[in-house]
Amino acid sequence: MTTEKAILITGCSSGIGLAAAQALQDRGYIVIASCRKAEDVERLRGEGLEHVIPLDLASSESIVHGVAQALDIAGDRLFALFNNGAYGQPGAVEDLSRDTLRRQFETNLFGTHELTRELLPHFLQREDARIIQNSSVLGLVALPFRGAYNASKFALEGLTDTLRLELKNTTVKISLIEPGPITSRFRANALKAIESEIDIENSRHRDSYKKSLERLRKQGPAVPFTLPPEAVVEKLIHALESRNPRPRYYVTFPTHLMGTLRRFASSGMLDRLVLKLGKA
Repeated sequence: MTTEKAILITGCSSGIGLAAAQALQDRGYIVIASCRKAEDVERLRGEGLEHVIPLDLASSESIVHGVAQALDIAGDRLFALFNNGAYGQPGAVEDLSRDTLRRQFETNLFGTHELTRELLPHFLQREDARIIQNSSVLGLVALPFRGAYNASKFALEGLTDTLRLELKNTTVKISLIEPGPITSRFRANALKAIESEIDIENSRHRDSYKKSLERLRKQGPAVPFTLPPEAVVEKLIHALESRNPRPRYYVTFPTHLMGTLRRFASSGMLDRLVLKLGKA
């Protein structure tokens, strides 16, 4: 497939973002991949991605500069935005400081929102444009010790649903992807976040944290039904190329299961299930 359409993707240093950038470039898209760290930008350029720019979702200045670079590269061909960049901050809600929670939202919600707003006037001038938000199964149901991440993804879901309604009579289509467990560096990054932000030894949840650390340090898939990032890319391509993209795309079995249970199971039943999963 060859196309003159361009897409900006955030969070491309590894995992879903990197797989999406490589697959879409191979598919003929003009891919503008973005990373937070300069060393990752250089690495991805060396690995064959043609357009790689620095973009830190926690920085308004970086977002404005990144948008200018993307439009300079693609101009009117910029057709889509894949808001993929995010990280997971583990920790019991009572152990999350205000600053820790703010940092989670700066990247996972506020930065995504600001980037979307910056590009929306451009997209509204096109005959067809797409915004795809990479959410999570934890945007559908909450798991214990993931309060900051749960909250950021619940908020992203609500903001996106609202934006979809407000874009109803425009040429811009918006979709959510809810992956579930995917092979990536997500756990490695979460390990750094819990060690740097949570006072484990002085928490009443210390024993639970020790088990979480064991899970986060585990090599390979930590939970059943983990899929490779290409499973997300398959849904992304549909959201980009379908005439009528879906509002939501479930990827893994756990996401399909939780999406169904959220609609039909009682709160008590769902609580019992996720508490078991939270101990896994």
